[in-house]
Amino acid sequence: MKKCSKSAHESLTELNITPLLDLAFVLLVIFIITTIPPVKDMDLKLPTAVRHEKDPPRKAFYISMQADGLLFLNQEPLKLDDLLGRLISLRTDDPDLNIIVRGDAKTKYKQIRAILDICQQANLAKVELATDVAR
Repeated sequence: MKKCSKSAHESLTELNITPLLDLAFVLLVIFIITTIPPVKDMDLKLPTAVRHEKDPPRKAFYISMQADGLLFLNQEPLKLDDLLGRLISLRTDDPDLNIIVRGDAKTKYKQIRAILDICQQANLAKVELATDVAR
């Protein structure tokens, strides 16, 4: 017994692309209608704008830790215990304080994590970790 007739089997293997072409033409018409042509019908002398100079970038403070555990704030030696008070005083002077933490590749993560914890205790919103580009 046959499960399907030959004509039904042939119609399933053919792909009818007519609806796809209709869809493509409708989309083409929509894009043509919605595209705004450039307005060139009037001669106007447009006013010139004054160029606004960009604000200078804020100075970032660098916290650097060497592989042997020495800590620096902008190349000034500092102890880990004094870092919190120093960061709080800097934040009160500049509420938009940027801190970049730089650690030697051989520095233990525990020491970097301690610096990040102190930055969090000082309520610093902008703390970044500096890395080198892999080659």
